[in-house]
Amino acid sequence: MIDLLAHLAAILAPVFLTSAVGFGWVKRGYSFDQGFATRLIASLGTPCLVFSTLTRMHVSGQDFLTMGAASLACLIVFFILGIAGLKLCRLPASVFLPSLAFPNNGNMGLPVCLFAFGDKGVALATIYFAVICVFQFTLGPLLSSGRFNFSLLVKAPVVYATLASIAVIALHLKVPEWLLNTTALLGQLCVPLMLLALGVALAQLKVANLRRAVIVSLLRLGVGLAGGVLVAILFGFHGAERGVVILESAMPVAVFNYLFALLYDNSPEEVAGVIMVSTALSYVSLPFLVAMVI
Repeated sequence: MIDLLAHLAAILAPVFLTSAVGFGWVKRGYSFDQGFATRLIASLGTPCLVFSTLTRMHVSGQDFLTMGAASLACLIVFFILGIAGLKLCRLPASVFLPSLAFPNNGNMGLPVCLFAFGDKGVALATIYFAVICVFQFTLGPLLSSGRFNFSLLVKAPVVYATLASIAVIALHLKVPEWLLNTTALLGQLCVPLMLLALGVALAQLKVANLRRAVIVSLLRLGVGLAGGVLVAILFGFHGAERGVVILESAMPVAVFNYLFALLYDNSPEEVAGVIMVSTALSYVSLPFLVAMVI
């Protein structure tokens, strides 16, 4: 039991403490340019992390296709269960469905999978993250605004990093060492910066309607866990593959959902509350979740 608790602490403490640093930093009155951090993560850190991880870890084409298909299957399950759950609770899907469909598998999911399963875990989690990210930049704005915004997809660097990674893997190309080292170095800033930015966001967001936020947060964690377990069973996953799918699926609401809600004036204060509450609940649920999959 003591060994298990020590192992859980080694996995989760870096995630909790680093995000707590970001939270405390802002609460102390120190400046943190969230816009700059978000742009740096989205435009540079994440694409470099995706490319360097998938090409350096020598992920096979079969592994990429399998995990990519599993990620897409999870997203489909999230939508089906999410629509049913919101209908049952009589909550507007236009506001809350993105929160149920798109988990925070970047800021929280990648670090947790890294510390839980090492290099293989972060490689698999990066595939999951890249697939969900592509759909979040297409379906996310569509759900929030009611219209498809192709320009967001075209402008998303992570899409090109994913396509480049697929080309390298499929064609067995040799990436120059200088490019591998550069993207690896830039990608390394992504995980700690993601966690700091998450803590800052939590310090700045407010809960508008606690009751609705709790309901949607419980739906997100429940839908995510159910979807991850179901897909892991359907794909016959074991070990790191099973753990990554379940962990990434059961993450709280992604911060990007708030940004899209704010951009399209789609009840951003409601979405902010869901992010706050679901993240707080995940801090409680994560130790049990990690213990279940390791």
